[in-house]
Amino acid sequence: MNPGRDGWPFGRAALPVGVLLCLVLGLSLLSVRLWPTASGSPDFVRITDVPVQQPPAPPGPGASTGAATSTDTATATGAATGSYTEDCGRDQEGHRNSDNVVISPGVAGGAHHVHDYVGNLSTDALSTESTLAAAGTTCAGGDRSSYYWPVLRRTDRGLSQDGEHGNLGEILTPDTVSIEFLGNPWSQVVPMPRFLRLLVGDPTAATDGGANARARWGCSGFPGRWTGRYPLCPAGSLLTRTFEFPSCWDGRSTDSPGHRAQAVFPSDSGVCPHDTFPIPRLRVTVGYRPPPGEAFALDAFPEQRHSPVTDHGVFIDVMSDSRMASVVACLNQNRKCRGSD
Repeated sequence: MNPGRDGWPFGRAALPVGVLLCLVLGLSLLSVRLWPTASGSPDFVRITDVPVQQPPAPPGPGASTGAATSTDTATATGAATGSYTEDCGRDQEGHRNSDNVVISPGVAGGAHHVHDYVGNLSTDALSTESTLAAAGTTCAGGDRSSYYWPVLRRTDRGLSQDGEHGNLGEILTPDTVSIEFLGNPWSQVVPMPRFLRLLVGDPTAATDGGANARARWGCSGFPGRWTGRYPLCPAGSLLTRTFEFPSCWDGRSTDSPGHRAQAVFPSDSGVCPHDTFPIPRLRVTVGYRPPPGEAFALDAFPEQRHSPVTDHGVFIDVMSDSRMASVVACLNQNRKCRGSD
């Protein structure tokens, strides 16, 4: 090797090029670490490629509180921010089963995929209104309602088959679970009837046309970006699932043959259909530390092939009448309340 005139192996001019190459390599490695590698699967999308949703319309003069869809949009639109928040943990107890007492009452394993539960500690296929009302709860303030959704699995480890259901991988315990009751942007809200069943999303959306699909996947730190696909989140951001339940009640029923007619969704502006009444709007947001790359999938019926559009949530109201009255008063008076207070 011939040294340069100044004694450096390739001359001083070569040093900045070497440093530049190192910097480029380092930034490339950092990019890999900050962003999972996308395989091109149609089920996955980088969160930065998801467009920001339009903010909601400002609330009307008769609005109850909690009308905003998020803290960020509330600030932007001036919408009211009253809310009633429950602390029901994040299923540290491991209360899980493959039942669905709303869709398949009395049928053990009727869901053909595993659900995570918070709130009521007894919920399974054989639950009745009496057993639910007598059970314990994970909610700090004593709310015995049942909140549940399909588990999310890490698919690169824990690959023992889960019975006959064919859902593989280690079940992930959520890092966060947020439960909020919000108001209506055009009207005061009325109490939910006890034992009202609410369903959001469609567990067969991948094969039935998806008319009832309402999957909302996102990443923390990216407000207003929702997608029906699995989002790829950068380092430091939680993978989120948000369930916005129907909030216009028919005034008569706690359930219906298809489990949807007793409570329907308002219009995009928040107005409830004729002959329905606005009730507290339940939003549940579940957050996870993202597994590496695309190594995660939702539990689902086998024919749904773990499609992210099949995400769904279920709620059974088991609040006492006095507790529900407190929720309604909190929202209609534009206050921020906690169920544990």
